[in-house]
Parts: sequence; C-alpha cells; structure tokens
Amino acid sequence: MSNFDHKTALTAIPHKPGVYQYWDEDGKLMYIGKAKDLRNRVGSYFNGDKSQFNGKTRVLVSRIRKITFTIVDTEIDAWLLENSLIKKHQPKYNINLKDDKTYPWIIIKNEPYPRIYWTRKVIKDGSTYFGPYGSIGMMHTILDLIKETYPLRSCTLPLNKKNIEEGKFKVCLEYQIGNCKGPCQDYQSETDYDQNISEIKDILNGKIGNVIRDVKGIIKSASEDLNFELAHQFSRRLQVLEKYQSKSTVVNSAITNVDVVSIASDERYAFVNYLKVMNGTIIQTQTIEVKKQLDESDEEIITLAMLDFRTKFNSTSREIIVPFDLSLEEESLRFTVPKLGEKKKLLELSQKNVLFFKKEKLNQYEKLNPDLRTDRILTTMQKDLRLTQLPKHIECFDNSNFQGKYPVSAIVVFKDAKPSKKDYRHFNVKTVEGPNDFATMEEAVFRRYRRMLEEEQPLPQLIIIDGGKGQLSSAVKSLKLLGIENRVTVIGIAKRLEELFYPGDSYPLYLDKKSETLKVIQQLRDEAHRFGITFHRKKRDQGTLKTELSQIEGIGKTTAEKLLTHFKSVKKIKEATEKELAEVLNKKQLLTLQGYFTPQSPEGGAENPA
Repeated sequence: MSNFDHKTALTAIPHKPGVYQYWDEDGKLMYIGKAKDLRNRVGSYFNGDKSQFNGKTRVLVSRIRKITFTIVDTEIDAWLLENSLIKKHQPKYNINLKDDKTYPWIIIKNEPYPRIYWTRKVIKDGSTYFGPYGSIGMMHTILDLIKETYPLRSCTLPLNKKNIEEGKFKVCLEYQIGNCKGPCQDYQSETDYDQNISEIKDILNGKIGNVIRDVKGIIKSASEDLNFELAHQFSRRLQVLEKYQSKSTVVNSAITNVDVVSIASDERYAFVNYLKVMNGTIIQTQTIEVKKQLDESDEEIITLAMLDFRTKFNSTSREIIVPFDLSLEEESLRFTVPKLGEKKKLLELSQKNVLFFKKEKLNQYEKLNPDLRTDRILTTMQKDLRLTQLPKHIECFDNSNFQGKYPVSAIVVFKDAKPSKKDYRHFNVKTVEGPNDFATMEEAVFRRYRRMLEEEQPLPQLIIIDGGKGQLSSAVKSLKLLGIENRVTVIGIAKRLEELFYPGDSYPLYLDKKSETLKVIQQLRDEAHRFGITFHRKKRDQGTLKTELSQIEGIGKTTAEKLLTHFKSVKKIKEATEKELAEVLNKKQLLTLQGYFTPQSPEGGAENPA
C-alpha cells in the first residue's frame, strides 16, 4: 500500500458504530459502508487473507488513500446515514438501488369532491398519495374496484360551494349512466361524497374489513326501515368488496402491519422482493435487481434494500419478516424469521415472487447474451463440485461389452457446458480379456491421456467416470501412472442414486435433483452411454456376421467383410435379392450363400413358404 499507512489510520478509528468512507488519491469518494464496530470493520479490509476478496475489492483496497468516518449512537443510525450518503454521492463501488423507472401512485386530489386517479408525479399540493405500486396491474385492479363500487366524479370542474349554488354546471353523461351522483348540481351532498372517500382510503390502506362491516350495517338498517332500494344498492357493493377481499387477503387479518423482505442472489446479481401487508392484505409489492460490486453478502444487500423500500413506501411497521437473522439491532424494529404459521406463509410468498423475478430476468439476459448462461452454469458447477477452476473442458468415459465380448470404451467431450462432438472418441480395448469393467476403464483412461500428453494437448479440468468406486479407482490408477492425478479433478457417478464419488472419499456427494450441475453431468453420462453403445452394437454385429459367415464353406474372410461393408447386417443379407448379392459375390459364392440361407424341408427339398 504505497502512500497510505493503514495501520496509522486504523489507530484513529474507534470501536463504535458509524459510517466509513474510502477516498482515492484524487480525493474522489469510492465507497461508503456502515459498521457496528468501525475499527474492526475497516481493519478487515487490510488484515488477514486477501484471497478471500474478489477482484473489485482488491482493486478498491489498493486505491484507498484516505479514510474518513462518522460516529453515530446506534447501528440503526449508521444504517440510515449510509443509505442517505450512498444516494447522495453514488460512489463507484457501492451497489445502486436507484430505480430505472417511475412507479405509479393513486392520488386523492386535494379539492372539494376529490377526484381519484393514478399518476407518476408526486406534487406537494396537499393531495393524498397511495403507493408507489410496483405492479401496474394491481393498481388498475384497485382503481377498477373503486370505480365499480363508488360513483365519483371524473370531471375537472371547480366544484366549490359558490359555483354549485349559482348553478353554473349541468350534469353530464356520467350522471346519466350512473357513474356519478351529480355533485355539480348538488344532487349529492359533500358529506355523502366524503363518506365514500373515507371508505376508499380504508381500502387503499388495506382496511377493507372495516368497509365491509360498515356496508353490512347500512344494509341491515335499510332493510329494517323497509328501504329495499338502498339495501339492494349496498348489497351489490358488498358483493364486489367481498370478492376483492377474497382475492387480496393472503393471511389472517390479525397481521395488521408488517413488512416482508426476501432475497435471491448469485455471483453477479441479487434480487430483493418487498411486500407491505396491512390487515392480512398485500397493499404494495416490488422486486428490484441489484448488480453486485464488491461481492456483497445477502445480509448487506437486503439491509440496504429494506431501508430503501421502507422509505419509498412510507412504511411505519415495527415488524419486518426476513428469511434469515440479521445482525442489525434496533429497539424500534423487530426482525422475525418465521418457522411456521401465517408469517411463514407470507415469507414463502415473497420468496416465490423473488425467485420468479430472478429466473425471468436471467432468462432475458441469457437470450441477449448466451455466454452469460455458459458462465453461470460453469460457475455453479465449480461451486457445487468444489473445483479449483472453471470446468470449461469436461470429458466423460463409459464402457460397454456383451457377455465379456466386444469390449469398447467411449469418451465424450463437453466444452463450455455443450457437446463438442468432433472431439468424441472410441477405444477398441486391446489388453483386457473377459468381462473386466475396471481393467477396461484403466486402459481407456491411460491411452486417452497418454496421447494428449504426447501431443501436448490441454488436459480437461474435469473427468467424469460412469460407474462407482471401482471404476473411479481404476481411472485414478492410470492418472497416477501418467503423473497427472493432481492436475485434473476426477469424479465417478453411480447410476442408481446419482451419487458422486471423489477419490479417497468414502462418502458420496448428493446434488439437488433439479440442480443444473447434476443435469449437465447426467447429460454427459447419457451421451457417453449413447455414443458407446452405438459403437458397441456395430462392432458386435460385425463380429456376429463374421462368425456366422465363416461357418459357410466357400465364403472366406475377405468376402464376409465385403458383405458386411455393403449390407451392414445379416438380416439385410438374407433379405437381399439375387441381383443385389451379385454386386458383391461371384456366381459360385452366390449359389453357396443362397443354399446356406434357404431353409430345407425334412425330405431334403426347399421348404414351401406357403
């Protein structure tokens, strides 16, 4: 660390909660972070094993020339300060939670007889705003409910008391078709109109149960007063409200005010979902994407995103449901990791949303850039199989024989997780007699990599052996003879339970049955089996044909090989016409072959097929 003495800088940093800032030699702010203990956190960047950092983090640390910090009273204060500073300065190495679009709001306009509509602009004019809505579809569903249930004005007329009393306006078509009650001509009182607005606010706040209870009370009173027209009118309203409630309520209404946050991430991206729940109803939801900068942990990302969501949605909930324990401590907030019940159901719903969003986003990226899919699969395989390098070149071996005869071994090659068929190879086993699968594997592996070493070809990063511990041990034996056992990783896959075996490890590795790593391995194994069995059948057919033809007096080895090359199988030779056979055989050979394949009757004559 030239020009920067981090040890001296650390002595000035206290063991207190706060926010730290890293600056480069040009005085530019590069990174902002928070910590429960500032000295320990900052010190972790300079002390210990640097290999634990990714490339960007190592570059960041190498450029630090100044460290500043701000002490706060609590960790939650550090959390808030970090968020505001990142938004203000947007340092290069911090993740950016800024939205790339403006989300819609539902507005109740600050005016007599308020209008209700949606907008993307929030203006401080005294109007009431609900949102933002991450889902435009959800917002329109709510607006449709309001329009269907409550007749409200949609005009922009200045409906103040003076204008109405002076009779400046006349009712329009909206009044005629029942969408408005005509407040412009004082057909609807402001008190009645404001009662509707009050109920709408309850719906937008997730308190639809209160509205339903009030509507039921009106229906009961109207029925008792024999006002059946009013009772019928509110009965229709009740049906609409209850239908909406059945769709929107996801858990018990006793869960009055909670936030739910979940995360799904990989090496490059993280996706965070937020649900705002009021009275068992989800009233707001949004999922954001975060591009990682310094290999941030899920806890770091979810903590930062959580504050951003709460600020954006004006959340006042004291309880936040999260998928794992957070180190953040704050008396005013309670973080819950549910194990069962209604809150667990909410968390699972959030996780389902974030996983779907992640899958859709990654699919979009991979369609635009197929290399992203390749990189993701290879990185996943490296992680799942505990490899030291990306398995860009994988080879898989499979053996075939028939009752110990015609033993062959096949090798298939995958490059960048895709078949490289031009590199497939067959081996006719030369040194093995009888059904000895272990010796066959030993010979095939030895011959394959001896040749690669002789030709100075690059070795694969991963070798897969189709078989259990015995076949794997045979392969390792050959790799040791060649002196390359430490240069490649070799594993065996047992068919029955899809167990993966490592040399010297008595316990198998089990991968998730749906994992992409296992799917690639299975594809390799199945492709090796297909390729091997095709070659084996061809060889077996050749051997069977040669054996049978060699029993025919007058048909020699050379003639048998000609027949094999031309007709491919015994069946086709039997079905061939005299003209077709004459293309390969002379007249004497033709008669001999026809005599051999023509069935004879017990009396010695040709059998009558009829």
